[in-house]
Amino acid sequence: MDVRVVKRWESKLPEPDPHPYRTGAWRPNVVEYDALDLDVITGEVPKDLEGVYLRNTENPLLSAISERYHPFDGDGMLHGVHFHDGRADYRNRLVRTEGLLAEIEAGRALWAGILESPETSLRDGWGARQRMKDASSTDVAVHAGVALTSFYQCGDLYRLDPITLATLDRATWDGRFPSKLGVSAHTKVDERTGELLFFNYGKEAPYMHYGVLDASGALVHYVPVPLPGPRLPHDMAFTERFAIVNDFPLFWDPELLAKNVHRARFYRDLPSRFGVLPRRGQPGEVRWFEASPTYVLHFVNAWEEGDSIVMDGFHQECPVPARRDGEPPWMPFMRSLDLNEMKTRLHRWRFDLKTGKTSEERLDDAFTEFPTLRGGVVGRAHRYLYAMTGEPGWFLFNGLVRYDMKTGARQSYRFPAGVFASESPMAPRTGSNVEDEDDGYVVTFVSDMNQNTSECQIFVASQIDRGPVTRLRLPERISSGTHACWAPASSLTRRDA
Repeated sequence: MDVRVVKRWESKLPEPDPHPYRTGAWRPNVVEYDALDLDVITGEVPKDLEGVYLRNTENPLLSAISERYHPFDGDGMLHGVHFHDGRADYRNRLVRTEGLLAEIEAGRALWAGILESPETSLRDGWGARQRMKDASSTDVAVHAGVALTSFYQCGDLYRLDPITLATLDRATWDGRFPSKLGVSAHTKVDERTGELLFFNYGKEAPYMHYGVLDASGALVHYVPVPLPGPRLPHDMAFTERFAIVNDFPLFWDPELLAKNVHRARFYRDLPSRFGVLPRRGQPGEVRWFEASPTYVLHFVNAWEEGDSIVMDGFHQECPVPARRDGEPPWMPFMRSLDLNEMKTRLHRWRFDLKTGKTSEERLDDAFTEFPTLRGGVVGRAHRYLYAMTGEPGWFLFNGLVRYDMKTGARQSYRFPAGVFASESPMAPRTGSNVEDEDDGYVVTFVSDMNQNTSECQIFVASQIDRGPVTRLRLPERISSGTHACWAPASSLTRRDA
């Protein structure tokens, strides 16, 4: 392995740091590397694995304004492995956001985080609630040959070279980017059309918008989706003809919001609502379907069956864990990040386009989340799904699950104690047909807290329970984080830097 240190950043976090999500598996990285031709610990780099695995992480360099730090506030750092010619190269880079560069220049935090009052921000900012920093640390996707990082409560889209991870610029869409509202994390790429679907949300009517970029990255559709008030959507889904947005009964308490206090409540007496509209539809074409009250962080997929739309996702039984008698005040915060406390289970909704009725069913009793499947089948009926299991008490991934939606079979792999994985996308084998859904690999980063090391691990997609067939050594233990993606080599050729 040929390792080169590209840059060392100065951290101004306290030493020792008492925060549980800035230490341990969430310890930020301050060194950027180029590590070429990664050392193979076991197995070999598959020669039919060509593309990039990208993972975004929350990687703070400065303390929060009031020390009420939430892990989703951290600055975006992209980690990536480029697979080519039977070898693998690793790089990591901080996303050079406007907010990060301003704070580095000031030497302190300038914007409030999710647990802080926006009134404490020293400058105007970004986000659905405004006066937040756009850390661009939540999600990553590759569209029109460029990596796009995004923030979960809306902000700019930062464009990065998907191989070198160099920050290129902010998306402008030829001056049509919605700069006030920005774009939410969980943009959706349709590999069959090359389009990117997105949404945003905020505190002013109509409270949500939906849009489409074409395969070249040009904005071709952008319309309001009126909601009853400010909401907190996190994800969306699409089929071949439709987009599906949502209005869940978890949103900022209106009475507190009137006092500029952004505290989310779960209203169990209100239904969940799903808005179905044609992919190039107008506001008047949105049809709303009601379902049981819940909150969904992530949808798996949606597709059309006759006169119905079927959608899978992870239903939360307990979106806001209640405080328990005698527990310290920080415990509800810790439990609010735990998949087991939220009780996230695989769920299916069916929307009848003729009758306007919704039916739904639980598909699995296990607590799983962070789904991935083969990109080419998104928007059509899928058979295989890959998801993560969570470490009790933490926002950390301790296992992989493979669902066969046709037979009901379930494979699982549990990482050794103290070893935590990343969101793990399916990477098709080069030249395989999309109909062979599981013909390929599943790729992930793992951090071993016992050995203080990190690896890139490769699984055979059809044999998750076999464990990793290839383990590649990374130059340093990397921080935990949120979302990852796979982009095949064919999707990188259109990059225009």
